Amino acid sequence: MKMRMRGWIVIAGCLLCACSEGTRTPFVRSVVLTTPVVLERTSVRNYSGVVREAHEISLGFKTAGQIECIRVGEGDYVHRGQLLAELDDDDYRLGVEALQIQYDQLADEVERTERLFRQKSVSANDYEKAVAGLKQLGVQLQVNRNKLGYTKLYAPVDGYVESVHFSPAEMVDAGTSVFTLLDVSSMEVEADIPAGEYRQRDRFTGYVCRPSGLGEDYRMRLLSLAPRADGNQLYRLRLAFAERPGRGLTAGMNAEVGISVADTAAARGVAVPLCAVFRDGGRPCVWELRPDSTVVKRVVTLGNTDSEGRAVVVEGLTGGERIVRAGVNVLQEGEKVRVIDAPGESNVGGML
Repeated sequence: MKMRMRGWIVIAGCLLCACSEGTRTPFVRSVVLTTPVVLERTSVRNYSGVVREAHEISLGFKTAGQIECIRVGEGDYVHRGQLLAELDDDDYRLGVEALQIQYDQLADEVERTERLFRQKSVSANDYEKAVAGLKQLGVQLQVNRNKLGYTKLYAPVDGYVESVHFSPAEMVDAGTSVFTLLDVSSMEVEADIPAGEYRQRDRFTGYVCRPSGLGEDYRMRLLSLAPRADGNQLYRLRLAFAERPGRGLTAGMNAEVGISVADTAAARGVAVPLCAVFRDGGRPCVWELRPDSTVVKRVVTLGNTDSEGRAVVVEGLTGGERIVRAGVNVLQEGEKVRVIDAPGESNVGGML
């Protein structure tokens, strides 16, 4: 009897195991995807250029007068708001004082007229004339104050004093250039390119420059390209520094300008992460995700790695595919997978 019961227990256990195996959910592997980056063939054309200050500013007084003192010299570096020169301001100061006296006197008269107007002792017309006369005199007073302020000349920007055109005791008119200031708050590079290069301007993809003596390349961005040629059939190209250059850069320095031009030929391939490539029978392959969430093997032809360390695929991909980048060595042809987001910082290498 005991043997019979033990047999029934074994049979029941086998049936339970069979039922559990029949309801087990199929395992679906998780993958991380990437998209190939299309690479274009480019060539670099080099031209001679010159480093320029952003602006050359001619500074002068906004009023006429005799120069009393000049506080800076040629070659000095000045900061924005720094006092550069002064005019003799005696006459302007006296003009302000005279008008101030007149204004104060008229203000007292207007105040008395207002009291009389409230008492209906003067007409509204007389009161309005008095108020208008005070306003007009106030405007004249402010003009004289402005002229007094114009006797001092301040630097509008940071820069270097390139030249000083007058000396103390000389007379200057309003607007006459007293200083030439080089605005070095932002530097730029100018170069002249030929007409053949100008016609390819829509294929310019990047700019660099190497100033003489510095031995360092700087990334540049386009400021302008003149639409009209000069007498030598050259077009003026102006570039700005993408990052703030070092202190060794000065205006007037020669520089070599490099222009990257995209080739009109077909793209030379696409770039994919090295971890997305595996070998099958010695042939390099990648896994492409199909719309039905299954993967298919794509045999590719590899070139060299690019500057960012990615594998360059010269044949087998067009750039529009969705490629598996993590876990490629454990997948099978036609296997159904589940797509997850790119690995985070805690999942280095995308191995989880």
